[in-house]
This record gives sequence, structure tokens and C-alpha cells, in this order.
Amino acid sequence: MTNPLLDTLALPRFGDIRPDQIAPALDQALADHRAVVAKIVASRPTDFADAWLPLERADTAIAGVWSAVSHLQAVADAPELRAAYGAGQVRLVENHLQVMQNRALYEVLVALTATADFAALPKTDRAAVEHMIRDFTLSGVALAPEDRARFAAISVELSQLSTAFGNAVLDATDAWFEHVEDETLLAGLSDADKAMFAEAARAKGLTGWVVTLQMPSVNAILTFAEDRGLRERVYAASGTRASDQGPHAGQFDNSGRIADILDRRREAARLLGFADPVAWSLATKMATDADAVLAFLRDLAARAKPAAEREMAALADHAARHLSISDLQPWDVAYVAERMRQALYAVDEQAVRAHFPVERVIAGWRRLLDRLFGIRLIARPDVAVYHPDACYYDVADEDGSVFAGVYLDLHARPGKRGGAWMAQARPRLNDGNVQRVPVAYLVCNFAPKTDGSPALLSHKEVVTFLHETGHCLHHLLTRVDRPNIAGISGFEWDAVELPSQLMEDFAWDSAVLGDMSGHYVTGAPLPDALFETLLAARHFLSGMFVVRQVEFALFDLLLHRGVLGADPIEVIQAVRDEVAVIRPPAWHRFPHAFTHIFAGSYASGYYSYLWAEVLAADGFQRFAEAGLIDRGVAASFCEEILSRGASRPAAESFRAFRGRDADPAAMLVRHGLTADAR
Repeated sequence: MTNPLLDTLALPRFGDIRPDQIAPALDQALADHRAVVAKIVASRPTDFADAWLPLERADTAIAGVWSAVSHLQAVADAPELRAAYGAGQVRLVENHLQVMQNRALYEVLVALTATADFAALPKTDRAAVEHMIRDFTLSGVALAPEDRARFAAISVELSQLSTAFGNAVLDATDAWFEHVEDETLLAGLSDADKAMFAEAARAKGLTGWVVTLQMPSVNAILTFAEDRGLRERVYAASGTRASDQGPHAGQFDNSGRIADILDRRREAARLLGFADPVAWSLATKMATDADAVLAFLRDLAARAKPAAEREMAALADHAARHLSISDLQPWDVAYVAERMRQALYAVDEQAVRAHFPVERVIAGWRRLLDRLFGIRLIARPDVAVYHPDACYYDVADEDGSVFAGVYLDLHARPGKRGGAWMAQARPRLNDGNVQRVPVAYLVCNFAPKTDGSPALLSHKEVVTFLHETGHCLHHLLTRVDRPNIAGISGFEWDAVELPSQLMEDFAWDSAVLGDMSGHYVTGAPLPDALFETLLAARHFLSGMFVVRQVEFALFDLLLHRGVLGADPIEVIQAVRDEVAVIRPPAWHRFPHAFTHIFAGSYASGYYSYLWAEVLAADGFQRFAEAGLIDRGVAASFCEEILSRGASRPAAESFRAFRGRDADPAAMLVRHGLTADAR
């Protein structure tokens, strides 16, 4: 096998993959897929082995090719790779729609479900077929030929627009930087942060320091830089990325793409018989309808906004009385909040970071997974990776049997998409012919180590790391052999954050944090006194955090419903009038870099973070009630939720784990807001 992308049963051979191999690999995988579909349609089998398994193998072969390509495009973007990725993405969408609009194939699967043998199949096998039949309907299989063709064309256009949106954000992020030659401009920043800026300067062949729009750089400036002008410039450059405003106004502008994406989504929803894209999105989610979601969000805002207003007033007062800032602006908020947090709770963020060198965090993380789930992570330096920052672990049980694998890639760099995420490298597969363990990518964007400093994580970044770990566990611990419903695949999207947000709360236990820490100079674990300051400050500005999340979620829903018009700036302003306590300037362009909904999987679904947090907060209480690190509770969590995937509704899985429906009050308590707070 000369093309490494076609070796989908093995781990990706990243060292051998070239952009010019992408098209030929897709040629082969798509041709094989078409042949399988043609054979099924011609023979019309009525048994699972012949009607389903060949299709599943062909689907997973394509997914295996594309998971490596899409991952490389996200973490190691380059012009040739980007071009090949864009062209391949179009072909994949076209092929997917051809399959999902194939009425003859649809009829074969529907006929399969009517057989006596189907009723006797394991529940997971039946669920896999039933999920695909539902997806046929949502892909337009029942539409008239002209409408079917239009729906397929829209789907291709949406794929191209979403890819272009994400590329514009990445390019805008990489395009801006500020060269600093006077170190006094960096007053307030730690030596580790300044070393990061110095390394960025060296990478550009410059002396001094370079501030970029990579997240570790932006967070450092906005949180710690004493120079107000520098904070404003970084805020403005970050807040106007890929827009008609700011230092690169018009160069990477996503304005037209947003309009086109919304138009296409609305047309596609109408073709399928939905009132709007929100109704289309909710067809596969836990929430019953948009009104229920809006009521949930607005009730949450009503409970959190009074606290948020008090918090904002306290920030303004602290800024005026202690920091000589009489007109608190958005680029001041994180800085003032950090100074106020230090004053109120004696939290020294730099001292906290010093206790979390990334190597110590990873070592403690591995021990936590062992203690909770009996998982052993075994480093595999022989596995090919795509960058020196990345590494690979076998995931083994207590007997040493390898049942999964995970790639770790934790540091920010040019050409790497911002944020943190988990993605599927390989699904679990076991169909008698083929057996393969699930493999995940766990990706973050933490500050890298430099010649002058190790890579140090904030406590917030430790929380982020555990969040993505929860997603990984959902993928790696599945016991479902059907890839389309295993792990997060097919899982209701407004419940998918349940494992990730539940795992976050382990970062608020002193023993867990102590085991994940070790001062980068002395090796001493996080002191109890420092942990107590973190714990005391846990709910600091919680009201502001909740209304900010509600703002994002309301914007997403109301924009896609179209009830406030189609202009994203007008919609975000109207939402802010309703719920926000921080009002960015008129030139701010938040929507233009909102990749979650315009280049990701959260369109008409950003509310999922808050919706799933209800499940996560209440689910975590079962761990807390058992003393936190409890193998029995962890085994139940794995058995009833993580291992089940979408083989049954998420609500059923939660009830099986918790013994009842989720208590919404648990989320309010998680944020320090009482259930009756208004």
C-alpha cells in the first residue's frame, strides 16, 4: 500500500503523508464506497451482515482517510494542505449527499428493519441502522428530485463557506502582531510570559518581544499587562479579526460568508419542512423545541444577571479607587478582575501557574485516570507524530490490555487552529472481519516552553485539559461496535458536554490538584493555602460568566431563527441589550470569529454548553456524595453513559447513572447562584 492515507486500520503515518496524496486516496476510498452502495442496491439484501456491515466498513474507510487530513489541516496548516483539504471536503460532502439521498439504499435499510431477524439483533445494531434512517430523512431523501438536488448543492456550498470562514479566522490570527522593543511596555507580565513573547520574536527574526493573537498571548496581555494602551490594541485586533474593522479591515472579512451561511441554512431547513435552522438542528437533540431552549436561557439570565450587574459595578469601583481607571472599558475587565481577585482572595495567578508545569500536570492526569477508571497510559515514542509538541499513548486496562489510544498536542503555534478540542482519529470497530481500537486526538493551545521558561498552565487551563479529557473518555471507553453511534457520534449534541463538564469539577479538589502540581523550581505541590484561595475565588464573577454564555447562546438561536433580522451586528446588540453587562464598542466584531457556529458543529446549538451543564453538575454530585475518587461510581459512569454512546437516548443514560432526572438547581449551585436567585 503506497498511499499512507489508505492504511486506515493502522495509526496515521504522519511522517509519510503529503498533500498530493489526498486526492488519490479519496479517489480510491470513494470508488470503493460507490461500489459497495451499488452492490447493496442491486442485491437488496435483507440481513444485517450484507445490508449494513459492508456499508459501515466503507464509511469508516473514508472517515479514516479524512480524520488524518482534517487533523493536519487544523494543527499544521500550510497552503498546499489547505488547498487539498478544501477540494477534498467538497468531494466528501457530495459523496455523502449522494449516498444519503439514495432512495434505493434507504429502502433497503427500511426493509431490513421490518424483518424478524432485525428485531432479534443486539440493541446497538438496531440503533445504528435506525439512526442512519433518520439521517437519510434529514438529508432530503424524501424530497422531489429538484429539491433533492438543491439541498445537495446547498450542503456543498455550506461546507465550502464554513471552511473558508475558519481559514479567514486562522489567517487573521496569524497576520497581526506587535513588535515590542521597550520592556517597560510589558510591565505586570511574568517572566514566563515575556519568554513566550521573546520566543515569538526570535521566530520572526526580530529582537525584543512579539505579542500575537494566539490565545496564550492575548490572555496574558489582557489579564496582566499594566499598559492600558497595549491592552486596548490587543483587544481591538483580537475583537475585529476577519471583519470589516480593525488593523486588517476587509482583508479577511467574514461578513459576506456569514450572510451566505445563514441564507443557505435557512433555505436548507425550509426544503426539509422546518420553520428555520433552529428547528432543523433540534430534530436530533434533547431539547424539544426552540421555545423551551429560549425559556431555559432567559430564566438562567434572570437568575444570573442581578449578580452580574453587582459584579460589574464592583469591578468599576475597584478600577476607579485602586487602579486610576475611571472609565472601565472591555479591554480593562480581565486586568481589573485579576487585580481585584488578588485583593479580595489573595490569589496570585503567577504563583499558581508556577505550580503547574505541563509535565507535572500530565503525570497527575495519568494517575487520576488510573485511580478513577483503571486506565493506564503507556507512552509510545515509536508512533509517528506530526509535530514535536505531539505525543501518543496506548490506553490500557489494569491487566495491560490495550483497548484505545490518544494523541496529545497541548501547545499553541502558528498554523494551528485556536481553542481546545477532542477529535476522532479512529473509531472502535468490531464487525467480525475487522477489529480496531478507538483512538482520539486531544488538542489544546497552551503557552509552549521556551529557552527561558517551562510551559506553565493556569488553573483555568488545567480545567480546560480535564474538560477535553472528558470528551476523550467518551470516545475511548465506548463498548459500542457501530461507529456511527459510538462515543460522541450520534450522541445528542446538547448532552455531548456532559462528560467534559463533569470532569472539570475534579480540578476543584485539593488532593487531585496537589497530585497534578509541582513547583517548576522546587517540585513542591500546590500548597493548601494557595488552593484555599482558588476555592474561595471559584465563584468570583460567576454571574458575569453565566450571562456571557447566555449571550452567545441567545445570539446563535435568535440569529438562526431570523426573528431579529439577518444582520449579525444588530442581533448581537439586541441580545446584549437584553442580557449583557459588558458592552463592547460598536466596532467590535464578535460574530466574525465565532467559529463554533460558523465553522464548527454548534450552529443553532451553542446553548448545549449550558443545557449539558445541568446534567454535568448533577452527575458530578454522585461522585461527591461517594467521596469523589470512587471506582464504583466511575464504573457506573462508564457503564451507563461513556460506554453506551448513542445506542439509547442521553436522557435514559443519565437516569440510569443518577437514578433520576437531572436537578437544574445543581448548575446554579455550581456557579454559586442559588436556585431562587432573581
